[in-house]
Amino acid sequence: MATTTTNSQMSEKSKIWKVIGASSAGTLIEWYDFYIFGSLATIISSHFFPHGNETVALLSTLATFATGFIVRPFGALVFGRIGDVVGRKYAFMVTLLIMGLSTTLIGLLPTYDQVGMLAPILLLLMRLLQGLALGGEYGGAATYVAEHSPDGKRGYYTSFIQTTATLGLFVSLGVILATRLGLGEDQFKSFGWRIPFLLSVVLVIFSYFIRMRMQESPVFMQMKAEGKASKSPLRDSFMHPENRRLVILSLLGATMGQGVVWYTGQFYALYYLQTVLKVDFVMANKIIAIALLLGTPFFIVFGGLSDKIGRKKIIMAGCLIAAVSYIPIYKAMEFYSGWDAANPTATPLNPNVNMLILMVWIQVIFVTMVYGPIAAFLVELFPTNIRYTSMSLPYHIGNGVFGGLVPFIGTALVASTGNHFAGLMYPITIAVITFIIGTLFIKERTNVKWHS
Repeated sequence: MATTTTNSQMSEKSKIWKVIGASSAGTLIEWYDFYIFGSLATIISSHFFPHGNETVALLSTLATFATGFIVRPFGALVFGRIGDVVGRKYAFMVTLLIMGLSTTLIGLLPTYDQVGMLAPILLLLMRLLQGLALGGEYGGAATYVAEHSPDGKRGYYTSFIQTTATLGLFVSLGVILATRLGLGEDQFKSFGWRIPFLLSVVLVIFSYFIRMRMQESPVFMQMKAEGKASKSPLRDSFMHPENRRLVILSLLGATMGQGVVWYTGQFYALYYLQTVLKVDFVMANKIIAIALLLGTPFFIVFGGLSDKIGRKKIIMAGCLIAAVSYIPIYKAMEFYSGWDAANPTATPLNPNVNMLILMVWIQVIFVTMVYGPIAAFLVELFPTNIRYTSMSLPYHIGNGVFGGLVPFIGTALVASTGNHFAGLMYPITIAVITFIIGTLFIKERTNVKWHS
């Protein structure tokens, strides 16, 4: 009997790791696709927008980048409904294909010099498709893994999905750096920037066949067998007063703070190094990549810790600590970069790279605190029949809209005020609001029982 029980436990453990592997592979690739655009924003701006004003071109590119985030809630609604009615697996198979196609096509688009204003229009269209796909992907992957996870371990197992966003950014930076160093600066700026986009098609095909072998979520299948599926997940999610209240609270008291902390610690830090402190392109990307690599294991640490002490405590602590730390950290980044206020456009001669990595790594730790437990936190808030829809919308508004606007708003505030710390006011304000609302109004639901 003991041997049979042990074998059953080993089989279940093997199954959950296969689920995590298949889900994470696809999600990582989708994040890779999404973020190579942001990582290459300064180069893309020179190819797809009118020449003459570099700041306007960069802001136009960042605005296009932000549209991908803004459309993500619509993807959450479309694919959330499909995921709650048809199934989790079907929904994120479709999102993977849409993401791969749109990303590959960006690598083939004509430039502004070739087709004029048609170039930024086509770029915007591809970015909208990317956002629509990612809006459906994350909720499906997080829900799928959570519904395969045993009670008491959801924070730990779903935290592996959380690593894919940062690993996707890390992989995108790695591919960009390898291409840039292999081709040289001139060729990379001329045509080499297209290669990271074109590689997406290979990665997506690989991930698609992995996901084809996956089975549907057992919690979803049980719900369907019992006839408890929602016929209208959108209505049940947003018209039912209690569910609507939870959707609003999860946005204001969790995901919008998580979103701004995420993008400040990774994307805004990269833009800040490059556009304000004038750190060399390759060096700035290396600093971010190393900090991400060193910080990624802490997604698992905080996800697992949330199973023991609760999700809410860790997420709220991350928002508050980040809010009070950003100004000192960015002042330290200015100091260690060697940036000269008397000659602000000059490339610093002797930046202290190790200290800059440390400053970014600290921000990544804040990211892991708010992001590591968030998937388990969200899926536990909502019932199975509307879970995909209900969790996806607040996640993508908070992460995609509030978070995705950080680079654009931050860069615009710096450009308009001349104060290079002004861009931090936006994430600080949002993080503090989330801390207050989340602390006062959201109840802890860690490890609510799903399995008998």
